[in-house]
Amino acid sequence: MKYCSANLLFNRNSAFRRLAPRLITIRQTNFNDKLTKSQNPSYGIRLFSLNKWHNVDEKLERPAGLDRPKMPEKKKVGPISWFNLGVSGIIVGVMMSFYYYAKGLKEEAIANERKKTIGKAKIGGSFDLIDHNGKPAKSEDFHGQWVLLYFGFTHCPDICPEEMEKMAEVVDILTKSKEQVQPLFISVDPERDGVKEVAEYVKEFHPRLIGLTGTVEMVKDACKGFRVYYSAGPKDDDEDYIVDHTIIVYLLNPDGEFVDYYGQTKDKDMMSSSIMIHMAKYKSDQKKGLFSLGS
Repeated sequence: MKYCSANLLFNRNSAFRRLAPRLITIRQTNFNDKLTKSQNPSYGIRLFSLNKWHNVDEKLERPAGLDRPKMPEKKKVGPISWFNLGVSGIIVGVMMSFYYYAKGLKEEAIANERKKTIGKAKIGGSFDLIDHNGKPAKSEDFHGQWVLLYFGFTHCPDICPEEMEKMAEVVDILTKSKEQVQPLFISVDPERDGVKEVAEYVKEFHPRLIGLTGTVEMVKDACKGFRVYYSAGPKDDDEDYIVDHTIIVYLLNPDGEFVDYYGQTKDKDMMSSSIMIHMAKYKSDQKKGLFSLGS
Protein backbone atom coordinates (compact mmCIF):
# COMPACT_ATOMS: atom_id res chain seq x y z
CA MET A 1 0.00 0.00 0.00
CA LYS A 2 2.84 2.36 0.81
CA TYR A 3 4.57 1.41 -2.36
CA CYS A 4 1.50 2.21 -4.44
CA SER A 5 1.11 5.60 -2.79
CA ALA A 6 4.72 6.52 -3.35
CA ASN A 7 4.60 5.31 -6.88
CA LEU A 8 1.44 7.35 -7.51
CA LEU A 9 3.04 10.44 -6.03
CA PHE A 10 6.10 9.94 -8.16
CA ASN A 11 3.97 9.52 -11.23
CA ARG A 12 2.05 12.71 -10.40
CA ASN A 13 5.29 14.66 -9.98
CA SER A 14 6.64 13.31 -13.23
CA ALA A 15 3.46 14.34 -15.03
CA PHE A 16 3.60 17.85 -13.53
CA ARG A 17 7.21 18.26 -14.64
CA ARG A 18 6.25 17.31 -18.15
CA LEU A 19 3.25 19.74 -18.27
CA ALA A 20 4.86 22.78 -16.60
CA PRO A 21 7.03 23.87 -19.57
CA ARG A 22 3.98 23.76 -21.84
CA LEU A 23 1.90 25.95 -19.51
CA ILE A 24 4.67 28.52 -19.35
CA THR A 25 5.06 28.39 -23.12
CA ILE A 26 1.30 28.96 -23.65
CA ARG A 27 1.31 32.01 -21.37
CA GLN A 28 4.35 33.37 -23.13
CA THR A 29 2.66 32.83 -26.45
CA ASN A 30 -0.48 34.78 -25.44
CA PHE A 31 1.57 37.66 -24.10
CA ASN A 32 4.45 37.78 -26.60
CA ASP A 33 2.30 37.67 -29.72
CA LYS A 34 1.09 41.25 -29.08
CA LEU A 35 2.58 44.22 -30.84
CA THR A 36 4.16 46.54 -28.28
CA LYS A 37 5.82 49.57 -29.78
CA SER A 38 8.35 50.84 -32.27
CA GLN A 39 11.90 50.85 -30.99
CA ASN A 40 13.51 52.04 -34.24
CA PRO A 41 13.35 55.74 -35.28
CA SER A 42 13.47 54.60 -38.92
CA TYR A 43 9.97 53.21 -38.54
CA GLY A 44 11.14 49.62 -37.65
CA ILE A 45 8.72 47.28 -35.92
CA ARG A 46 9.72 44.94 -33.05
CA LEU A 47 7.61 41.89 -32.42
CA PHE A 48 7.63 39.29 -29.72
CA SER A 49 7.69 35.73 -30.98
CA LEU A 50 7.07 32.69 -28.98
CA ASN A 51 10.44 32.47 -27.23
CA LYS A 52 12.69 35.28 -28.56
CA TRP A 53 12.81 38.79 -30.06
CA HIS A 54 12.57 39.32 -33.80
CA ASN A 55 13.52 42.75 -35.34
CA VAL A 56 11.80 43.69 -38.52
CA ASP A 57 13.37 46.85 -39.98
CA GLU A 58 11.43 48.14 -42.91
CA LYS A 59 11.95 51.64 -44.38
CA LEU A 60 8.54 53.28 -44.79
CA GLU A 61 8.17 55.78 -47.61
CA ARG A 62 7.03 59.34 -46.68
CA PRO A 63 3.72 60.24 -48.32
CA ALA A 64 4.14 62.53 -51.30
CA GLY A 65 1.73 65.11 -49.93
CA LEU A 66 3.90 65.75 -46.91
CA ASP A 67 6.90 66.82 -49.02
CA ARG A 68 5.07 69.80 -50.56
CA PRO A 69 6.30 73.23 -49.38
CA LYS A 70 4.03 74.88 -46.89
CA MET A 71 2.08 77.84 -48.20
CA PRO A 72 2.54 81.05 -46.22
CA GLU A 73 -0.39 81.69 -43.96
CA LYS A 74 -2.50 84.67 -44.89
CA LYS A 75 -2.77 87.36 -42.29
CA LYS A 76 -6.20 87.18 -40.83
CA VAL A 77 -8.14 90.44 -41.09
CA GLY A 78 -10.95 90.99 -38.66
CA PRO A 79 -14.25 92.79 -39.40
CA ILE A 80 -12.79 96.11 -38.08
CA SER A 81 -9.77 97.62 -39.83
CA TRP A 82 -8.10 101.02 -39.99
CA PHE A 83 -9.67 101.60 -43.40
CA ASN A 84 -13.15 100.89 -42.08
CA LEU A 85 -12.54 103.17 -39.11
CA GLY A 86 -11.33 105.97 -41.40
CA VAL A 87 -14.33 105.73 -43.71
CA SER A 88 -16.69 105.59 -40.74
CA GLY A 89 -15.05 108.68 -39.23
CA ILE A 90 -15.47 110.63 -42.48
CA ILE A 91 -19.12 109.64 -42.76
CA VAL A 92 -19.80 110.59 -39.13
CA GLY A 93 -18.00 113.92 -39.62
CA VAL A 94 -20.07 114.77 -42.69
CA MET A 95 -23.29 113.84 -40.93
CA MET A 96 -22.41 115.94 -37.86
CA SER A 97 -21.48 118.93 -40.03
CA PHE A 98 -24.79 118.70 -41.87
CA TYR A 99 -26.63 118.36 -38.56
CA TYR A 100 -25.10 121.50 -37.06
CA TYR A 101 -25.56 123.39 -40.33
CA ALA A 102 -29.26 122.47 -40.44
CA LYS A 103 -29.59 123.26 -36.74
CA GLY A 104 -28.06 126.70 -37.26
CA LEU A 105 -30.44 127.45 -40.13
CA LYS A 106 -33.39 126.36 -38.04
CA GLU A 107 -32.37 128.48 -35.05
CA GLU A 108 -31.79 131.47 -37.30
CA ALA A 109 -35.21 131.05 -38.89
CA ILE A 110 -36.85 130.76 -35.47
CA ALA A 111 -35.04 133.87 -34.24
CA ASN A 112 -36.07 135.85 -37.31
CA GLU A 113 -39.66 134.72 -37.01
CA ARG A 114 -39.71 135.56 -33.31
CA LYS A 115 -38.24 138.95 -34.05
CA LYS A 116 -40.94 139.63 -36.62
CA THR A 117 -43.87 138.37 -34.60
CA ILE A 118 -42.87 139.57 -31.12
CA GLY A 119 -40.31 142.36 -31.39
CA LYS A 120 -42.16 144.37 -34.01
CA ALA A 121 -45.47 143.94 -32.21
CA LYS A 122 -44.09 145.50 -29.00
CA ILE A 123 -42.30 148.59 -30.35
CA GLY A 124 -42.35 150.19 -33.77
CA GLY A 125 -44.75 150.56 -36.61
CA SER A 126 -45.67 152.74 -39.54
CA PHE A 127 -46.52 156.42 -39.51
CA ASP A 128 -48.05 158.83 -42.00
CA LEU A 129 -47.19 162.48 -41.23
CA ILE A 130 -46.12 165.78 -42.81
CA ASP A 131 -42.50 166.96 -42.88
CA HIS A 132 -41.25 170.46 -42.07
CA ASN A 133 -41.41 171.36 -45.75
CA GLY A 134 -45.14 170.62 -45.87
CA LYS A 135 -44.74 167.38 -47.84
CA PRO A 136 -46.27 164.01 -46.90
CA ALA A 137 -43.81 161.71 -45.17
CA LYS A 138 -44.38 158.03 -44.48
CA SER A 139 -42.26 155.54 -42.54
CA GLU A 140 -41.64 153.62 -45.76
CA ASP A 141 -39.89 156.68 -47.20
CA PHE A 142 -37.01 156.07 -44.80
CA HIS A 143 -36.56 152.38 -45.47
CA GLY A 144 -33.09 151.52 -46.69
CA GLN A 145 -31.34 153.73 -44.13
CA TRP A 146 -30.72 153.76 -40.40
CA VAL A 147 -32.97 156.12 -38.45
CA LEU A 148 -32.70 157.88 -35.08
CA LEU A 149 -36.18 158.92 -33.98
CA TYR A 150 -37.09 161.25 -31.14
CA PHE A 151 -40.54 162.35 -29.90
CA GLY A 152 -40.79 165.83 -28.33
CA PHE A 153 -42.28 169.30 -28.78
CA THR A 154 -40.91 172.68 -29.82
CA HIS A 155 -41.86 174.49 -26.60
CA CYS A 156 -39.87 172.08 -24.41
CA PRO A 157 -37.66 174.21 -22.14
CA ASP A 158 -34.62 172.00 -21.52
CA ILE A 159 -34.89 168.20 -21.88
CA CYS A 160 -35.83 168.08 -25.57
CA PRO A 161 -33.05 170.48 -26.65
CA GLU A 162 -30.49 168.44 -24.72
CA GLU A 163 -31.62 165.16 -26.32
CA MET A 164 -31.76 166.74 -29.76
CA GLU A 165 -28.22 168.10 -29.43
CA LYS A 166 -26.97 164.69 -28.28
CA MET A 167 -28.65 163.02 -31.25
CA ALA A 168 -27.03 165.54 -33.63
CA GLU A 169 -23.59 164.80 -32.16
CA VAL A 170 -24.14 161.07 -32.63
CA VAL A 171 -24.97 161.70 -36.28
CA ASP A 172 -21.66 163.56 -36.73
CA ILE A 173 -19.66 160.82 -34.98
CA LEU A 174 -21.15 158.15 -37.23
CA THR A 175 -20.55 160.28 -40.32
CA LYS A 176 -16.85 160.50 -39.46
CA SER A 177 -16.85 156.69 -39.20
CA LYS A 178 -18.39 156.55 -42.69
CA GLU A 179 -21.71 155.38 -41.32
CA GLN A 180 -24.91 157.21 -42.24
CA VAL A 181 -27.99 157.62 -40.06
CA GLN A 182 -31.06 159.79 -40.63
CA PRO A 183 -32.30 161.83 -37.60
CA LEU A 184 -36.07 162.39 -37.27
CA PHE A 185 -38.13 164.52 -34.90
CA ILE A 186 -41.87 163.87 -34.36
CA SER A 187 -43.87 166.46 -32.42
CA VAL A 188 -46.24 165.25 -29.71
CA ASP A 189 -47.87 168.69 -29.60
CA PRO A 190 -49.68 168.97 -32.95
CA GLU A 191 -51.96 171.80 -31.73
CA ARG A 192 -49.02 174.22 -31.45
CA ASP A 193 -46.39 172.59 -33.66
CA GLY A 194 -47.35 173.22 -37.25
CA VAL A 195 -45.12 172.92 -40.29
CA LYS A 196 -43.62 176.40 -39.82
CA GLU A 197 -42.84 175.92 -36.11
CA VAL A 198 -41.26 172.54 -36.68
CA ALA A 199 -39.12 173.88 -39.54
CA GLU A 200 -37.76 176.71 -37.35
CA TYR A 201 -37.04 174.25 -34.54
CA VAL A 202 -35.14 171.48 -36.38
CA LYS A 203 -32.73 173.80 -38.19
CA GLU A 204 -31.23 174.79 -34.83
CA PHE A 205 -29.77 171.32 -34.25
CA HIS A 206 -28.62 169.67 -37.48
CA PRO A 207 -28.97 170.33 -41.22
CA ARG A 208 -29.98 166.73 -41.88
CA LEU A 209 -32.64 166.64 -39.17
CA ILE A 210 -36.17 166.20 -40.52
CA GLY A 211 -39.15 167.37 -38.46
CA LEU A 212 -42.55 165.69 -38.70
CA THR A 213 -45.98 166.78 -37.53
CA GLY A 214 -49.63 166.32 -38.50
CA THR A 215 -53.13 166.27 -37.18
CA VAL A 216 -53.98 165.10 -33.68
CA GLU A 217 -55.04 161.70 -34.99
CA MET A 218 -51.96 161.30 -37.18
CA VAL A 219 -49.64 162.06 -34.29
CA LYS A 220 -51.63 159.80 -31.97
CA ASP A 221 -51.26 156.83 -34.35
CA ALA A 222 -47.50 157.40 -34.68
CA CYS A 223 -47.01 157.55 -30.91
CA LYS A 224 -49.15 154.46 -30.37
CA GLY A 225 -46.95 152.34 -32.62
CA PHE A 226 -43.80 153.23 -30.65
CA ARG A 227 -45.49 153.06 -27.23
CA VAL A 228 -44.80 156.71 -26.59
CA TYR A 229 -46.62 158.29 -23.68
CA TYR A 230 -47.50 161.98 -23.87
CA SER A 231 -49.93 164.18 -21.96
CA ALA A 232 -50.45 167.96 -22.05
CA GLY A 233 -50.39 169.71 -18.67
CA PRO A 234 -52.60 172.54 -17.44
CA LYS A 235 -52.39 175.90 -19.25
CA ASP A 236 -51.12 179.02 -17.51
CA ASP A 237 -52.30 182.62 -17.96
CA ASP A 238 -50.44 182.93 -21.27
CA GLU A 239 -52.09 179.74 -22.61
CA ASP A 240 -48.73 178.01 -22.33
CA TYR A 241 -48.34 174.45 -21.09
CA ILE A 242 -45.83 171.65 -20.76
CA VAL A 243 -46.26 168.25 -22.39
CA ASP A 244 -45.14 165.30 -20.35
CA HIS A 245 -43.80 162.59 -22.67
CA THR A 246 -41.47 159.62 -23.03
CA ILE A 247 -37.82 160.70 -23.31
CA ILE A 248 -36.27 158.09 -25.58
CA VAL A 249 -34.29 158.03 -28.85
CA TYR A 250 -35.29 155.04 -30.99
CA LEU A 251 -32.97 153.24 -33.43
CA LEU A 252 -34.53 151.72 -36.55
CA ASN A 253 -32.70 149.52 -39.06
CA PRO A 254 -32.95 149.84 -42.87
CA ASP A 255 -35.96 147.50 -42.82
CA GLY A 256 -37.84 149.97 -40.65
CA GLU A 257 -37.68 147.65 -37.63
CA PHE A 258 -37.03 148.72 -34.08
CA VAL A 259 -33.54 147.70 -32.95
CA ASP A 260 -32.65 149.60 -29.77
CA TYR A 261 -33.46 152.65 -27.65
CA TYR A 262 -31.41 155.16 -25.66
CA GLY A 263 -32.55 157.13 -22.62
CA GLN A 264 -31.11 160.17 -20.89
CA THR A 265 -28.41 158.06 -19.16
CA LYS A 266 -26.77 157.17 -22.48
CA ASP A 267 -24.21 159.71 -23.67
CA LYS A 268 -23.16 160.33 -27.27
CA ASP A 269 -20.20 157.94 -27.15
CA MET A 270 -22.23 155.10 -25.69
CA MET A 271 -24.93 155.62 -28.30
CA SER A 272 -22.43 155.80 -31.15
CA SER A 273 -20.68 152.57 -30.11
CA SER A 274 -23.96 150.73 -29.70
CA ILE A 275 -25.27 151.90 -33.08
CA MET A 276 -22.10 150.83 -34.90
CA ILE A 277 -22.35 147.38 -33.31
CA HIS A 278 -25.93 147.04 -34.54
CA MET A 279 -24.87 148.17 -37.99
CA ALA A 280 -22.08 145.60 -38.14
CA LYS A 281 -24.40 142.84 -36.98
CA TYR A 282 -26.99 143.83 -39.57
CA LYS A 283 -24.40 143.70 -42.36
CA SER A 284 -23.23 140.28 -41.18
CA ASP A 285 -26.79 138.94 -41.13
CA GLN A 286 -27.37 140.27 -44.63
CA LYS A 287 -24.27 138.46 -45.91
CA LYS A 288 -25.40 135.22 -44.27
CA GLY A 289 -28.81 135.61 -45.87
CA LEU A 290 -27.29 136.06 -49.30
CA PHE A 291 -25.05 133.03 -48.77
CA SER A 292 -27.99 130.82 -47.78
CA LEU A 293 -29.95 131.94 -50.83
CA GLY A 294 -27.00 131.24 -53.11
CA SER A 295 -26.49 127.75 -51.69
